[in-house]
Amino acid sequence: MADTRIKIVFTDVDGTFVGDDHHAIAASAPAVQAVASHMPLCLVSARSPEGLYPIQRDLGFTGPLACFSGAYVLSEQGDELFSRTISLEDALELRSWLARELPQVSVGTYGFHTWIVDDRSDPRIAREEYLVQTQSRECHDLASAFDERGVHKFLLMGDPDDIRMAQQMVASHFENLTAVRSSDILCEVMASGVSKSHAVEVLCDHYGVQVAEAAGFGDGPNDIDMLEAVGHSFAMANAEEEVKQAASQVVPWTNAECGVARMFEQLGLTNADA
Repeated sequence: MADTRIKIVFTDVDGTFVGDDHHAIAASAPAVQAVASHMPLCLVSARSPEGLYPIQRDLGFTGPLACFSGAYVLSEQGDELFSRTISLEDALELRSWLARELPQVSVGTYGFHTWIVDDRSDPRIAREEYLVQTQSRECHDLASAFDERGVHKFLLMGDPDDIRMAQQMVASHFENLTAVRSSDILCEVMASGVSKSHAVEVLCDHYGVQVAEAAGFGDGPNDIDMLEAVGHSFAMANAEEEVKQAASQVVPWTNAECGVARMFEQLGLTNADA
């Protein structure tokens, strides 16, 4: 019997919805398609839109996207529902500061559908391109790559010690920015106020659904606010302990074991008539 209280689903991507290679798992497709056929299935991720389209394509479904950890929210048709950017002036200041204070950290700059890096041959950039199945563009002048709308995110890539330091330093020097580690080697920098939970609110309002009727899946600390916002929260078996504590239920399977898709089936969400 389906849990008919669930009318919309939000899921993190890396460590949750895709395999350990960060790519879609074909075995998840039938359950994913079944759910997406009768309720909104929303990908909520630090990735750009271009980093999420391949997952939708490979699994054969469409749905809204909450990109850059909620800074850029798109409808299923690709219409902009919400955007919160770092101003171009602040972005230029931050980029100059990073180059001066943290030259050992590789930096990617994202805005809307543009991803800019200094050196595509950097192995850290090459790895990120492989994981998200899209390409960056080399450019050393942010002002020429972005306009007055600003940028949505900076992605800092480096060794764990450098990333911990980067998070602390950015947070202490830029009060109008939020720095969150999405893994031990990645730190996401967005405008203050950006959150996955706000993206949940935006999309629930768009679809006329109560947040209490939403389900959320996640594995990392940057998913906790989303899991605490929805009415039905699920932490993956591979989730960090603090994430499991924040969720109402722990999925018996890991991301690599198609945990989200298998939970869809266990909840009965794949049956549109239930």
